[in-house]
Amino acid sequence: MTNATSLKQSTPTGSAVTAAIIGKQRPPRTLWGDAWRRFRQHRLAMAAAIILTSMFLISYLGPVVYTDSPRRIDFSQSIKPPSSEHWMGTDDLGRDMLARIMLGGRISLAVGIAAMAVAMSLGTIIGAVAGYWGGHIDNVLMRITDLFLALPVVPLLLLLIFLFRDRLRQLMGPEMGIFWLIIFVIGILNWMVVARLVRGSFLSLKEREFVEAATCIGVSRLSIMFKHILPNTLGPIIVAATLSVGAAIITESVLSFLGLGFPPDTPTWGRLLYDGQNYLDLAPWMVLFPGFFIFLTVLSINFIGDGLRDALDPRQRQ
Repeated sequence: MTNATSLKQSTPTGSAVTAAIIGKQRPPRTLWGDAWRRFRQHRLAMAAAIILTSMFLISYLGPVVYTDSPRRIDFSQSIKPPSSEHWMGTDDLGRDMLARIMLGGRISLAVGIAAMAVAMSLGTIIGAVAGYWGGHIDNVLMRITDLFLALPVVPLLLLLIFLFRDRLRQLMGPEMGIFWLIIFVIGILNWMVVARLVRGSFLSLKEREFVEAATCIGVSRLSIMFKHILPNTLGPIIVAATLSVGAAIITESVLSFLGLGFPPDTPTWGRLLYDGQNYLDLAPWMVLFPGFFIFLTVLSINFIGDGLRDALDPRQRQ
């Protein structure tokens, strides 16, 4: 009798079993949840995300720990190799290279992200209008896109910087003027790929049933474009945005290396390469360290874009 009673007490009832089963059920899977799961399985993309996060932390929070001034000149410490006092050595004026690289990282990353935002906004609007409205509007916008694609980007970029930099320096100051000019010029010369991607997505999605249903119930065209169709095109846009950040950082570095970027006292990564090219034999760390940061940052961004492309591909969803 005692054994039967104890067996009854130890055996779970039907409601308890049901509750346990419900409690162990997985939450419903979503598109973004599946994308995050697939992104985590991409080892190179996860490693690149960790490296890129480290770059941001070094650039923005590093000066809290490493307090040496990036602009302090000390001729007694001129061209010193890496040591415990100066972790990445000093330049020809005795300025600490690590402090200057951290400041340059803040500027270069800000330029990359801001130029990406300009290019993505312009390309998304033009592609959405062309793909949804079609007809003559599509033809005109796509011919403008083809015109921009046919332009030689680097010579045009150098020409625009040369023509407008002095005027903007007078209006906004030497650093902010060239900062916004570089962002604007890089942005307006890199929106075409995004416009074509968004246009292609809109052409295929505007014939879907949910768009026809929204049209039948009287939803406005702008609402259909930006609330119903555009969210379904975010995958290609996010991938293109990720890759454009790296392209913008490279472009800014090229401009600074050619002497048409930021002023000499603003140590972007490209400017550091420009300043160190004359000391390559005597002080190779002046070129190696900023070049390594550019290389590692752009490579990480490209791997993240590769991981996002695989993660946001609906054909990968099971």
